[in-house]
Amino acid sequence: MSKIVVIGGTGLIGSKVVAKLTAHGHEAIAAAPNTGVDSITGEGLAEALEGAQVVIDVTNSPSFEENAVREFFTTSTTNLLAAEKAAGVGHHVALTIVGTNRPQNIPYFHAKMAQEKLIRESGQPYSLVHATQFFEFLGSIADISTDGDTVQLPGALVQPIAAEDVATAVARTAVGEPLNGDREVAGPEQFGMDEFIRRGLAFRNDPRTVVRDDSAPYYGAQIEERTLVPLDGAWIAETTLEEWLPANPPRA
Repeated sequence: MSKIVVIGGTGLIGSKVVAKLTAHGHEAIAAAPNTGVDSITGEGLAEALEGAQVVIDVTNSPSFEENAVREFFTTSTTNLLAAEKAAGVGHHVALTIVGTNRPQNIPYFHAKMAQEKLIRESGQPYSLVHATQFFEFLGSIADISTDGDTVQLPGALVQPIAAEDVATAVARTAVGEPLNGDREVAGPEQFGMDEFIRRGLAFRNDPRTVVRDDSAPYYGAQIEERTLVPLDGAWIAETTLEEWLPANPPRA
């Protein structure tokens, strides 16, 4: 079995990836600042990667500000790739987003594109897992789109996925041969962005009204109808929104 280091291994996706890999007999290491490993400063990286066959990067920037998020992903990825090369790691797996390869003006996506470019050009064997929007971000999407008692969102399509299913896809990719390319993963259903949030809020008895406004921004940018949905050949998870909602009440 392999030693697999999960950078960001204590977060939403990372903790699930560590649990899945451990359950299958791998030595899965949760690496994060709170475990003494910092991909931005480089602290603890060399020690954590010693003897590792695979590194999984599921880190996320603490800021979505355009310059800050780009600096986070480029610095973190540069440090990781250098440490992996020194340690002889044979497979770099990074979690990224469906839509980074489509025309769009989302600053966060541009930062992920810069990360992907570094990985592709590194010479390291790699796999990029592009996931659609997580069910878990339903509440935060509503919150950033709320004005008074109204949530304004575009009708652009989304095909959201449960974090548990994302973790499964990442873990499976990590134990396979490097793709040296991309894999898209998505949930089983497509909704308009407004409909996705409307259904979620209605189930949770949230009194806000969701209004479709195709000029409304998504994380600060305009999006096209199919920017956020996968292409043919994507790995499609099974968990539906109807199944996910009862098991995942909003956090108090």
